[in-house]
Amino acid sequence: MNRIIEANFFLPAFEAIKERPRILIIDNNRDFTYSAKVALERTGRYSVSEENEPARAHQTAQRVKPDLILLDIAMPETDGGEVAARIESDPTLRRTPVVFLTALVTKAEERSGLEIQGHPYLAKPISIPELVAGIERNLPAHVPLS
Repeated sequence: MNRIIEANFFLPAFEAIKERPRILIIDNNRDFTYSAKVALERTGRYSVSEENEPARAHQTAQRVKPDLILLDIAMPETDGGEVAARIESDPTLRRTPVVFLTALVTKAEERSGLEIQGHPYLAKPISIPELVAGIERNLPAHVPLS
């Protein structure tokens, strides 16, 4: 009987973790992805995965099944546009929102509402409150927020 009580006691906490929106950060800068992952998970609102190898980004997205992808545009081996195209060509991922991260635009340009290759973008460097706001604006409506 104690095992049943213990299992039922932890179930709500497990369910809350399971239901957090899954965010995948794809950026070759390991310091950025790690810092962003830690900061976003500390909010208690997201489950965050990171990928630092653009060549593995599509494969990682297939495994993680994210609710939203944050994708750097300027990476050494390939650019974010190519990674986004591979993700969009995958029937299991094509509805996953992709938000570009870029240091190639200014904050003023970001606020203009323009898109890059049909995707919204966030200007880097970016603060955690700005990152959270960008995630919230672009998460699909059906994804529950904690």
